[in-house]
Amino acid sequence: MKSAHRGLSSRRILGLGVPALVSPRESPVADTLAIDESSRVVRSQSDALRLAVPVTLGGTPVDLMSFENAVAAIISRATTGNQGPLGVLSANLDHINHFGAGRKWAGTFEGWPSVEWLTLLDGAPLVQRANNMTAGRWPRLAGSDLIGPILDRAAHQGLTVGFLGGSTEAHTLVQQKFARERPDLRVSGWWAPERDALEDPGACRDLCAEIAEAGIDILVVCLGKPRQELWIGRYGAMSGAKVLLAFGAVVDFLAGKVQRAPVVVRDFGLEWAWRLAQEPRRLARRYMIDGPRAYRTLQLHSRIRDTRAAGGLDQAKQDPAASVTPGLFAPASAHTDVAVLVVTYNNQLDMPNLLQSLRHETAEQSIKVVVADNSPNMETLGVLAQETDVLSFPTGGNRGYAGGINSALERAGTADSYLVLNPDLRLEAGAVRALRQRMASSEAAVVVPLLLDEDGETYPSLRREPSLLRAAGDAVLGGRVRHRSGCLTEMDFDKNSYLHPHRVDWATGAALLIRADLAADIGPWDEQFFLYSEEVDFFRRARQLGAVAWFEPESRMVHRRGGSGESPELTSLMAVNRIRYARKYGGPGYAALIRCIVAVGELARAALPGHWQAFRTVVESRKWEELPRASWYSSRSETPDFPEGAVIIPAHNEAAVIGRTLATLAPSLSAGTVEVIVACNDCSDGTEEVAASFPGVCVITVPEASKVAALNAGDRAATRWPRIYLDADIDLPAGALRRTLTELTSEAGPLAARPAFRYDTNGAAWSVRAYFRARSRIPGTSSALWGAGVYGISQRGHERFSEFPPMTGDDLYIDGLYSKDEKQVLECVPVLVRTPRSPTALLHTLKRVYRGNTEQRSGSGAATKQSMHELIHSVRGPISALDAVIYAAFAVSGRLYSRGVTRTGWERDDSSRIPNPEEVFGGGLRP
Repeated sequence: MKSAHRGLSSRRILGLGVPALVSPRESPVADTLAIDESSRVVRSQSDALRLAVPVTLGGTPVDLMSFENAVAAIISRATTGNQGPLGVLSANLDHINHFGAGRKWAGTFEGWPSVEWLTLLDGAPLVQRANNMTAGRWPRLAGSDLIGPILDRAAHQGLTVGFLGGSTEAHTLVQQKFARERPDLRVSGWWAPERDALEDPGACRDLCAEIAEAGIDILVVCLGKPRQELWIGRYGAMSGAKVLLAFGAVVDFLAGKVQRAPVVVRDFGLEWAWRLAQEPRRLARRYMIDGPRAYRTLQLHSRIRDTRAAGGLDQAKQDPAASVTPGLFAPASAHTDVAVLVVTYNNQLDMPNLLQSLRHETAEQSIKVVVADNSPNMETLGVLAQETDVLSFPTGGNRGYAGGINSALERAGTADSYLVLNPDLRLEAGAVRALRQRMASSEAAVVVPLLLDEDGETYPSLRREPSLLRAAGDAVLGGRVRHRSGCLTEMDFDKNSYLHPHRVDWATGAALLIRADLAADIGPWDEQFFLYSEEVDFFRRARQLGAVAWFEPESRMVHRRGGSGESPELTSLMAVNRIRYARKYGGPGYAALIRCIVAVGELARAALPGHWQAFRTVVESRKWEELPRASWYSSRSETPDFPEGAVIIPAHNEAAVIGRTLATLAPSLSAGTVEVIVACNDCSDGTEEVAASFPGVCVITVPEASKVAALNAGDRAATRWPRIYLDADIDLPAGALRRTLTELTSEAGPLAARPAFRYDTNGAAWSVRAYFRARSRIPGTSSALWGAGVYGISQRGHERFSEFPPMTGDDLYIDGLYSKDEKQVLECVPVLVRTPRSPTALLHTLKRVYRGNTEQRSGSGAATKQSMHELIHSVRGPISALDAVIYAAFAVSGRLYSRGVTRTGWERDDSSRIPNPEEVFGGGLRP
């Protein structure tokens, strides 16, 4: 692997050269009492730091200094403050446990260029290790020892001090003590925020504004490890403080709430035992469990640092980057700062939003966009054809996510870095620049952003390397018991992990910035992982090359998720790929254990959709061949060829979803053979304006809020046959439309037909999901024309009726007009039917359905008995039996609810009208 691009060191204070080792004074407490003009304290910060010896203890940098020189360096920076904020912390075993080699926050300090760090020696084991390494005798510089002399010097020089952290009770006690003992000390602020506030970036920025307004020179931060160091790293520069002291429980020491160990106990290195005896419940884990592990890390990962090797950011490029043109992407042939790689599969609805958000990023860096399309049709490429500065091309098949990335890399040309993005992302302002800044300021070869759900909640996208224990923990507990040890789960559920930048094992592959040299060294992505686990493999291979991955929370992207669809095949594929990954990197025995664990996990979730099939697939290897895999298309027409016909869409206040529905009809509109009529009846939300913005769409206005009136008005306006009647919240794939029109046009074809459909229960209550699982098992629901939100009628078929009668359930009415031989459900790309999300919404829907049955005399006892008979015969086990019981309960409640209720206006379920388009499984999206 090529040498890593090193960021400018955030430890610039050590870049002044290291002299021969000095012998520091052996009694720091005595030295601190003589702070005057005749003392040996060095007066300038640079002079003090020239006496610092840089070492690495347990994988974390430490600056070995005498007591008086540490105080001098701190006071000098607080006095001048012209070099940016200085963060001061003490390194002990607890520090190594959080920031040492192999720990979660390892290397974090080097990733914060806005703060300069001074790490002082603390803890008896670290003192002993440092003395052995340097043949010197270095003092222990605990914050509780340093704070007194620092406050005395601050009072003497008129510096302002502030305290952040601790309780309001402790603050009151310290204020009273200062009034007696340090009346000249200028304390300008006391802040005791709640933990929730410290986990809220907005609240932290407001807090920093208050601190900055107070004009603090020295801010004592007492939030405990690792929170105080992480807070200083991210917000220290915003606070305006010149020096920030990460001194843990020093407020409690000053207040007298916690007593220091006697000097003799400290001299023997047993202060930890003293504190453990005082606070056993709080400190037992730190000293008895984490301590021994940190001590081993201290012994294995300690050395003297050579500061002469520190270098700046290597800005060398193969070619000069293309010029920045706000709002425009650079051509693929140009060398750019960033090359964005996107893999699509029927993502014609997603790409405009992604590209719009990416164009905002072109004001700060040169960007080119390359899209590899795995779709079986030209709809996505048709939308992208309007983006003249985007390179988009068909891959020739569905090559999966890894195959699509490889295809995009082949076409992308040169760039400083490659940004892999899912098409269902939307970037917030500055997202790309934040990723690049993190890559420049750290040794990161891969950087991943913060992913947000559409409701603004953080999605837990960070992961740990798979292991037997983690696989077992996830199999048994899944997403429950989130506050469990990291050795029992791959997923990182810790809120702090998503607040601060740090190194990560891997992250979901929805978005990652890859340095160009790593992309070249690592080679193609492994295409045996069609979808899922390909990013786990990529990150592992990167680590094997010595590359480091970082998480950057300042880069924020909204991820719609679920775009690759929910199907038993995908659930099975996810499970099997975990086994494939284990086989690639572990022996047969390890892979067999992982397979057993995965099987147990799938069996435990057999009640959830797709998991029973996943269990069977994991157990039966022959089923692996049936899973989604890379495939090639025999042919794909560059210009969609649609038969003639009309699509009639009744719409009442559908502005939120009509645009999505019409976008799926774009290929048929561009072909010029299909007329699309939107019948807006009594709309007051701008539905007409949205529909009229689509070229070729005919919009008519119906004054009455009636679906039947809208259907009849659309019929009168239409001139072509056959006709498709489509609900305004249904996405009709081009393949489904083409197949339906073709069958209805054929002389030997049916009089009425509809495409296949599948239910989207994402976000629905468990009882609603159970209802629709049971409903899917009833044969009658898959053979009738009703229930899909779309059906078609040929010209001969329409002769059966002159117009739609005034009744509820037009699809039920149409289904009853034709015999089994005259109607057909077509096998094709399925239509997505979004179900109600709540039990109440489902009951409202069933009320309408059963009232329609009653109006059309379709709710007879014979029909009811037939449905119950099919429901009973659909039971295959305890899970399907429970689903059947829930279905029956809803059915009975719906029938009772519909009695005596008269129709009022156009009834519908609004809970399912949240735009959330999904496609049949493909390689373009991450879950």
